[in-house]
Amino acid sequence: MAQLATQEVTQHHAAVLAENDILRKQAVEFQEQVSQLKHQLNWFKRQLFGSKSEKRIDIDTSHQANLLAGLGVEPPPTDKVATERISYERRKKQRDANTVSNTGLRFDDSVPVETIDVPNPELADIPADDLEQIGEKVTYRLAQRPGSYVILKYVRKVLKCRETQTLHAALMPANVLEKSIADVSFLTGMLVDKFLYHLPLYRQHQRLQHSGITLSRATLTNLVRRAINLLSPIVDAQLANILLSKILAMDETPIKAGRQQKGKMRQGYLWPLHGDQDEIVFSYTPTRNHGHVKAIIGDDYSGTLLTDGYEAYARYADTRDEVTHAQCWSHTRRYFDRAKEAEPESVEAALALIGLLYQHEKEIRKKSLAGKEKLAYRTKHSEPVIRSFWQWCDQQCHRTDLLPSNLLSKALKYAMNRQASLQVFLSDPNVPLDTNHIERALRPIPMGRRNWLFCWTEIGAEQVGIIQSLLVTCKLQGVDPYTYLVDVLQRISLHPASKVIELTPRVWKEKFAGNPLRSDISGLLCQ
Repeated sequence: MAQLATQEVTQHHAAVLAENDILRKQAVEFQEQVSQLKHQLNWFKRQLFGSKSEKRIDIDTSHQANLLAGLGVEPPPTDKVATERISYERRKKQRDANTVSNTGLRFDDSVPVETIDVPNPELADIPADDLEQIGEKVTYRLAQRPGSYVILKYVRKVLKCRETQTLHAALMPANVLEKSIADVSFLTGMLVDKFLYHLPLYRQHQRLQHSGITLSRATLTNLVRRAINLLSPIVDAQLANILLSKILAMDETPIKAGRQQKGKMRQGYLWPLHGDQDEIVFSYTPTRNHGHVKAIIGDDYSGTLLTDGYEAYARYADTRDEVTHAQCWSHTRRYFDRAKEAEPESVEAALALIGLLYQHEKEIRKKSLAGKEKLAYRTKHSEPVIRSFWQWCDQQCHRTDLLPSNLLSKALKYAMNRQASLQVFLSDPNVPLDTNHIERALRPIPMGRRNWLFCWTEIGAEQVGIIQSLLVTCKLQGVDPYTYLVDVLQRISLHPASKVIELTPRVWKEKFAGNPLRSDISGLLCQ
């Protein structure tokens, strides 16, 4: 009996130990899940209430040890400038010609100024001959007229020749859209208001009504559609020129287009392509499928493709020997930044190393280095930082306490899997360190989503891509979009199709910006 009781105790003890092991494993899993949920909650809080800037805050670290000393990397030296305290008097700086001295209002000569003579009631009873003006006081106020519209009334006299008894009347001036009620100034105003300043058509329709003009919203939609269709060949020519770029940046951003079912819109994508001549084109696709990358870029492109970490770009580059795939350090940095709360010390080392790369790029811009000089600077300063970064990543990967579910593990995996693509900028001085320039260029798309929300049809999404391709390129080229569209919409029907490239903002700035075509309303305003 005693032997039987001992066996039962031993079996019970073993069962308790096994159960404890199971509970211990479950506790670790639950703890990891809680940690992930806390991270997600903090991430959502940052999206709602936190700063969106990715800049690191500079703090005084003079009392701390150098974080990079153990990795054999020294930050770029900062020139210490000798300072001295001096005291002197100087003449007060005069404000520029566009600044009103008494109120600080700034404006240039293009802003219309209406003069209002203010009478003085105290001098009403004094004869004008007894008063002498010795000066004047001028005060400026900023005023605004409500959104104003003008009706152009074209009067063509019908004349009869007495001798031949024939009737003569002047031809109606040509319009951009045949048999349309809209002048080119109105078409351009609608496009600029909607796609540059994100004012939906229904709000423009309300503004028309408040101005006493009755027009249906369907008419506004049709006018926008017809005007954008005229611009489509220009965007095609711009895309052809972009695909000749040696450095081609590409990204994708979602857009709601077309109704999938009642109360739900389809998810489409706009793919911006940024060329090395500061031009951009947005191509629409209904999905984010890998094959769209090849369909947009084509089979004839040769050069460097700069993208984020989406695997569709890597698949395309793998099938083309003529294409070198470079990837973005900014996206790599974001993965480590997300792991800051889970592994603060380790993440700080990674961010410091990546920050050194950006400091070197800043120094390159400061010194205006290019070509071989830029490549030599990167080889001397950035390449050692890259080697230290990969060495640090390898050390972190051998940590036994780092679980695969840890955010730092995911960041390390993301970076190590893209090691070759992240180093392309070391061999080509024209390759940027990141894709931030194309992310800034595609910003009007997410801004539009918060204003006009979606496109009723997929054709509408394609038209958004067309007009935004020109508006964003105008911004990159320093061209006024209103002046450009007024000119091009009138010129496109007369311009040779073989020279349509001349109507892209980059070439238009050189050929036509000095003497652009104006609308008829411009002549009236100048009178």
